[in-house]
Amino acid sequence: MNEAKEALRNIEQNYKLFLQQQFTFIGALQHTRENAHDMIRPVASISQVQSYMDHHCNNSTDRRILSMFLNICNDLSKLCHKLETVHSGNSITNGILERCKMLLSHSNDLSAIRAKYPHDVVNHLSCDEAKNHYGGVVSLIPIVLDCVKEWVAHAEKLPRRAPYNVSGGSAVSEKRAPQDAPTRAATSQTPHSVHPEAQISTSNKDNVQVQESEHVWKKNLNDTENHSGKLKGPWKPPGRHA
Repeated sequence: MNEAKEALRNIEQNYKLFLQQQFTFIGALQHTRENAHDMIRPVASISQVQSYMDHHCNNSTDRRILSMFLNICNDLSKLCHKLETVHSGNSITNGILERCKMLLSHSNDLSAIRAKYPHDVVNHLSCDEAKNHYGGVVSLIPIVLDCVKEWVAHAEKLPRRAPYNVSGGSAVSEKRAPQDAPTRAATSQTPHSVHPEAQISTSNKDNVQVQESEHVWKKNLNDTENHSGKLKGPWKPPGRHA
């Protein structure tokens, strides 16, 4: 936005210099129209001025001031295209830019437009010049400048989107990351919960081990009893035995 504002200021400075030479501009149009034998129709488009300069201009003063007018129009057109990339805008700002681009179109008919107060460019013309010949062409630049200023005023009131870093995350999430780090660290230190199926499997395994231990203990006990029985045998009274 700052770059666009700087470009707008530069154009305004150039236009102030041009405005001081409005009589020279009207004189150049008058000379070139005479050379083109085109004294009836009004100067109604940028392409018409370009044609006068390219084909019917005989002196450097006329060429310089006509070229100055065309350069300012060209700079305004470039600025309008730049503004489209600066801010996405809304229906109001988009409508303003569309009007600017339409006015700056080389084939657009300027004969009906008139710059109004506080601009006095039309007042510096005679009634005949203003009504029938140059009223539209001298009104073009001040009208477009007003439209661009209006666009800037509206665009500055619109909310701006949060900037994104290279990795695609927003600046807000980047600021939150360090604050969330202790929480993530605490979470990582907390032991993970064991799946219920794993708990059941572990419990079954423990039961099997206990059952096997009891079985081994009972078997050892039986073996011990059998062994002692064989050694001692059942008790018999003393005497002769069969």
